[in-house]
Amino acid sequence: MFTTRPTLQGTFGMVSSTHWLASQCAAAVLEGGGNAFDAAVAAGFVLHVVEPHLNGPAGEVPIILAPAGGRPTVLCGQGPAPAGATVEHYTSLGLDLVPGTGPLAAAVPGAFDAWMLLLRDHGTRTVGEVLSYAVHYAETGHPAVERIGATVEAVRELFENEWTSSAELYLPGGRAPRGGELLRNPALAATWRRVIAEAEAAGPGRETQIDAARRVWREGFVAEAMVRAAARPAMDTSGERHRGTLTGDDLAGWSASYEEPVTHDWNGWTVCKAGPWSQGPAFLQQLALLPDDFGTEDATRYGTAGYVHTLVEGTKLAMADREAWYGDAAEVPVEALLSKRYSDERRALITEQASLELRPGSPDGRTPRLPAHVLTAAADTGEDRFDAMGTLPSGAGEPTVARDGRTRGDTCHLDVVDRWGNMVSATPSGGWLQSNPVIPELGFPLGTRLQMTWLEPGLPNSLTPGRRPRTTLTPSLALRDGEPVLAFGTPGGDQQDQWSLNFFLAAALRPAVRGGWDLQGAVDAPSWHTDAFPGSFYPRAMRPGSLVVEERIGAEAIAELRRRGHRVTVADPWSEGRLCAVARNPETGVLSAAANARGMQGYAVGR
Repeated sequence: MFTTRPTLQGTFGMVSSTHWLASQCAAAVLEGGGNAFDAAVAAGFVLHVVEPHLNGPAGEVPIILAPAGGRPTVLCGQGPAPAGATVEHYTSLGLDLVPGTGPLAAAVPGAFDAWMLLLRDHGTRTVGEVLSYAVHYAETGHPAVERIGATVEAVRELFENEWTSSAELYLPGGRAPRGGELLRNPALAATWRRVIAEAEAAGPGRETQIDAARRVWREGFVAEAMVRAAARPAMDTSGERHRGTLTGDDLAGWSASYEEPVTHDWNGWTVCKAGPWSQGPAFLQQLALLPDDFGTEDATRYGTAGYVHTLVEGTKLAMADREAWYGDAAEVPVEALLSKRYSDERRALITEQASLELRPGSPDGRTPRLPAHVLTAAADTGEDRFDAMGTLPSGAGEPTVARDGRTRGDTCHLDVVDRWGNMVSATPSGGWLQSNPVIPELGFPLGTRLQMTWLEPGLPNSLTPGRRPRTTLTPSLALRDGEPVLAFGTPGGDQQDQWSLNFFLAAALRPAVRGGWDLQGAVDAPSWHTDAFPGSFYPRAMRPGSLVVEERIGAEAIAELRRRGHRVTVADPWSEGRLCAVARNPETGVLSAAANARGMQGYAVGR
């Protein structure tokens, strides 16, 4: 079949990421003798530089890794709420939602420590070696992608009038970066050079230097600058100026950590996801809700209206459970949510007609509880109320900017597999240029992940000091016969596990090509998403019955979906998703990779 690009195949190493420079830098690390983990770390720091509208050093990153011959593991790079981030503090300020921007929304930054821990425990390179690529592009410049400038233009007034340190970096001379124009960040380059110097001064050992870099971040000059930034009042989406709650003790007291993945077996595959502090288990619930004959019978044959309908209705049920049960502030009944008995009960709710309700289930007979804000929204059927950002979601995984100037940042993704069989999938995000004012002495802003928590006590995702906000970030790793064979993921906020599901099933259900999965064909397959559940980003709205489909799905399928009651919006032919994927055939050793052409940034490289 025709694809936008070929599925790459080789035996040395494969990389796929949301920006071609990050992919190529990771490949350069592999060519220099580094492994997949070294390559991923180098690419992660390059993404901070070349996609600053999608991620930054003070953001977060969940990682799923599979060392050659070892078991898949989750590395949590999601920092928790600071000690002072209590529901009482925020409500005393007159807030009913955590702002979508500004210092009050900042969690403990998690990305840097997670990348360093991955490098120390699984890599072979030094801090200076992996950071050299990011230093180069921050210092000498990189050709800016068009969406950086578009994002800056959308928040120009905020930058010029309130966040002046951001204007100095992104509006020099009053002009936003133009596509292809070199964009430099000297302050960020200087930050990394100083981190490298202080790490190397700690001693000659690689691990010694990495641990020293982690201390510089958590307790040294970087931590001090971040705490000062959090203490400065800044305008946020509430329309007021607020100080944050992040302190030196918060930074010093947290580090990235490892944990077991949540898994589910489906049709010969075992899929691994991060725990319910992410939305990852929703992907597994979506798989568990599929009928046994899915993809084969006429009613659910691949690509038909019935196929899409079944997936969308399952997504609604899984996301309703996400809202009622997922979070880090309470016990989550993951085993019950993924059990066959529960899935069978939930599947029976799917009919031939689209549901317009938010229907969380009762695993093990427990009573679900939804936030009051969600119940209010669910009772309101006005279409304007459910347009979460004031515009049609972009679908390409880029920031969405509303008519009133609110912004929602998005995400990056990268996957790497090397010739030894090491495999890694990571979804960096947060700390976007539009999330908080740039910290002048560091060259990057704080993040805003706390906006995903609720200011209502007693919920699994209530704002709770020391607990992680539930994140949308959700990398994926899949096994066949116990062997890691496929790593994949995408940006897209609440849409990530919808686009990932569409990709995974396209790869799993369609014929193989050249002895492997048709990764590029699966990336290119027409996709969709629904917003028929509470959004994770401020202002946390929903659109019951909504279904956005790419035009390529076809007029006949669109008409049938509308007949079934879906409120269909037909989007541009290439607008849904920014998938990346790498694979390894353990029988032959052949490696594969593919990347998304949507958004005009993602690339796979390898040989």
